Amino acid sequence: MADSSDSVSIDIETISLGGKEHLIETRHGSISVAVYGDQDKPALVTYPDLALNYMSCFQGLFLCPEACSLLLPNFCIYHISPPGHEHFLQETLQLGAASISTEDPVLSADDLADQIVEVLNFFRLDAVMCMGVTAGAYILTLFAMKYRQRVLGLILVSPLCKAPSWTEWLYNKVLLNLVYYYGMCGVVKELLLKRYFCKEVRGCSQVPESDIVQACRRLLDERQSLNVWRFLEAMNGRPDITEGLRMLQCRSLIFVGDSSPFHSDAVLMTSKLDRRYSALVEVQSCGSMVTEEQPHAMLIPLEYFLMGYGMYRPPKCSVSPRSPLSPICISPELLSPESMGLKLKPIKTRMS
Repeated sequence: MADSSDSVSIDIETISLGGKEHLIETRHGSISVAVYGDQDKPALVTYPDLALNYMSCFQGLFLCPEACSLLLPNFCIYHISPPGHEHFLQETLQLGAASISTEDPVLSADDLADQIVEVLNFFRLDAVMCMGVTAGAYILTLFAMKYRQRVLGLILVSPLCKAPSWTEWLYNKVLLNLVYYYGMCGVVKELLLKRYFCKEVRGCSQVPESDIVQACRRLLDERQSLNVWRFLEAMNGRPDITEGLRMLQCRSLIFVGDSSPFHSDAVLMTSKLDRRYSALVEVQSCGSMVTEEQPHAMLIPLEYFLMGYGMYRPPKCSVSPRSPLSPICISPELLSPESMGLKLKPIKTRMS
C-alpha cells in the first residue's frame, strides 16, 4: 500500500457546484478525483461505468434538488474517474483526458481497486460510503472485499459480480476491436448507449432520443478510445467474486432497472449477500444507469438506508410527497443497523 506522501495532487476548479478536481499519482498511474463539499464531513466515494466519468454518470442524481438536500449536507463527495476518463485535460484545462501511453501496462480490476485505497490515504480518509454504477459498482465491491475496514456501506447501481460469461466475453471482444481500430465511432457509441439506457429513452425512428441520451452521446465524444479500451480490457478479465460476497461486513443497497442488460447479475448478487444487511430495489421502465434515467426512484430507499447510519433525520412533522410511506410511521426498531435488511425489502418503483 502506498503512503499518501508518495502521491501528488493537481487542483483544478471545476465548472459546476464549486468542486475541485485532483490528479493523484498512485503506484498504478495517475487517477482523477473531483471533490465536492466540506472535507470534514463523512466521505461518499463514487465510481462510474465504462467510458463515463462523474459528469456523465452521476450528474442526474446530484443535480436532483431532493438528492442534493439528502446527500450534500451529509457527505463530502469524492468522484473517482477511471484512469484516462477525467473530465478535464489537466495540462490545458480542455475537456477530456489525454490518451494513456501505450507503454503503460494495462491495469487489472484488482489494480483499479488498489488505486482507491491510495486515494483514501491521500485524503486521510478512514471508512467511506461507496456508490458505483455497473463496472464502477464491481470495482467498489472488489475494493470492499479487499479492504473491509475502509467501507461503511455500498450503494450499487446495476452491479456485476460474476466473471464474464462466454457471451459477454465475446461481445466485449468485438467492442474492444471496434474501439481499438475505429475509436469512439457511431457504432461504439450506440452499443454503449444500449448498455446504459432502456429502449424507450434511447428512442426510435418515430420517437426522438431523450435529452439525457443526447447529452451522454456528446460526453462520449470526450473519451480517448484507447483509455476506454484499457478499462474494458480490465473488466473483461475480471474475476468472479460471488463466493466472497457473504463475507462483506457492510450493508448494501442495490438498484437495477428492469430493462438493464445486467438485471440478472444484480438479482444474483443480492441472493449471495447477507440478506440481513442488503436490499434490492428494482426500478421499472429503466435501464442500467438509474442515476441518470430515474434518479428520483433512488431517493426514498437512500433516505431509509442512511437513517440506519444516523446520517439522515427526516422532518418530524412532514410526510414525503414522493412516497406513500412516512418515516414517522416506521417502527424505530426497523431503523436499527441489525434490521436494515428487514426494512429494505425488495420493492418496485415507477416514475410517472
